[in-house]
Amino acid sequence: MPEHDLSPVGGWRPGSEPPAFDEDALVAAVQRVREPAHIVREGPGGRVGVAFGGQVGADGGLPWLGTLPALYPEWLGDRSFQETHGTRFSYVAGAMANGIHTTDITVEMAKHGMLGFYGAAGLSHKSVSEALDRLQAQIPSGAPFGINLIHSPNEPDLENAIADMYIRRGVRRVSAAAYMALTPAIVRIAFHGVREEGGRIVRQNYVFAKISRPEVARRFLSPPPEEILEKLLRDGLLTADEARLARKLPVAEDITVEADSGGHTDNQPLPALFPVIQALRDELVAQFGYTRPVRVGAAGGLGTPQAVAAAYQMGAAYVLTGSVNQACVESGLSVTGKALLANAAIGDVIMAPAADMFELGVKVQVLKRGTMFGPRALRLYDVYTSYDGLAAIPPKVREELEKRVLSRPLDDIWAETRAFWAQRDAREVERAERDPKHQMALVFRWYLGLSSRWAITGEPTRKMDYQVWCGPAMAAFNTWTRGTPLEQADNRRVGLVALNLLEGAAVVTRAQQFRSYGAPVPARAFQFVPRFLALA
Repeated sequence: MPEHDLSPVGGWRPGSEPPAFDEDALVAAVQRVREPAHIVREGPGGRVGVAFGGQVGADGGLPWLGTLPALYPEWLGDRSFQETHGTRFSYVAGAMANGIHTTDITVEMAKHGMLGFYGAAGLSHKSVSEALDRLQAQIPSGAPFGINLIHSPNEPDLENAIADMYIRRGVRRVSAAAYMALTPAIVRIAFHGVREEGGRIVRQNYVFAKISRPEVARRFLSPPPEEILEKLLRDGLLTADEARLARKLPVAEDITVEADSGGHTDNQPLPALFPVIQALRDELVAQFGYTRPVRVGAAGGLGTPQAVAAAYQMGAAYVLTGSVNQACVESGLSVTGKALLANAAIGDVIMAPAADMFELGVKVQVLKRGTMFGPRALRLYDVYTSYDGLAAIPPKVREELEKRVLSRPLDDIWAETRAFWAQRDAREVERAERDPKHQMALVFRWYLGLSSRWAITGEPTRKMDYQVWCGPAMAAFNTWTRGTPLEQADNRRVGLVALNLLEGAAVVTRAQQFRSYGAPVPARAFQFVPRFLALA
């Protein structure tokens, strides 16, 4: 017997069923996550196996190496997440922009004991307000929900107005996306209503900061900058007590580490990025002496039970899914767009210029297969960086753009763009008329912005221009679900997808536990086949 083998702690006597030692029996045993499992040996120096029921004791029977308690999907992640946010599972869905993460997804998440963030980024104040009406009418009483707030450096007034609406209407959970630096709007949300009760600090609002860089995580994990607090105090947007308590708390107590994902992404692998942010969290908790839990969640690439289980094993307090929800029935993406996603394979993604940060060269990850958006958007950015304005574009290049990329005359696009910005923010028109380079950026952003709308509405004449945000998780999900009920588009419901990912993650975790205790668990035990599941 190898020296590192476990020594028996007693004996196990069988009940109504024999122990599992062979491959088929071990695969079946792995699926029984909700039952305590005994680790037993066939005899001195014999095979290690798994047993259920029976009796454990000091003498007789098979050598008993230990017992693993039942494992429930509800136990995956950090229990403080569920206690703080009132969920049954440590699972989050959100927050795909332009309403692709619909109110329907958010409601379904709440009904299943999970947390959903409505995708408000890119929408008007009126559209977000109407969505909030639906959410507050449909979310079950007492169930949590959230809404996205995206950093809008080009439209700070819109960011501030939406933040003000969230505060006035009692939105308690906000997902902060695309923030490179803190703004008064997100700090105001984080600390509005914070108070002391019985010597304890109680937060009213919670910010979930979606980050992919340590320097951004540091800002959210630290107390807010003094200059922002002073401004909010001067403007009457925080009270003196709220500002005092804000100096003792991080801006966000839930940090979502976003690895390689659809949309805005730095393409970082989760196993490399997550431990860095985890260590930074520990450092700052010690530095500032926080007494409330500060959680680090994981997102990006989570399209299979193995990936979800791996995230929890790294220490993720919760997991967040995005791309896989976009292919679900409740998603705001068009049927045609969902069909494109259902065919995505590994390698079918491309980085392309982002509409909201086009001039800065920021990119988003999008679907490549079945659409020409990626190459066409990259061509626009190439032209933008090569010329000083629309008038400076050579005739041959202009003809190429109008016929092969934009499918519209540049002059017509500018007229339409000018009318749009004249209503939304006339300062953009004034700047464009002074700065030809900015005018060109606005014209090219017309295509980048509408391409995602076409994918949502299913505009038939623009199918090759669909911008569909997509990460590699979608391809992994398609492979996992092939030949199962979840392969069918009509069966892809966000609640069912989430339950299968969580159940599967529990099974994968159990398989690894058995293997860690010496049972010869076969590779196929780490596979969980999607099925129809319901809340117990």
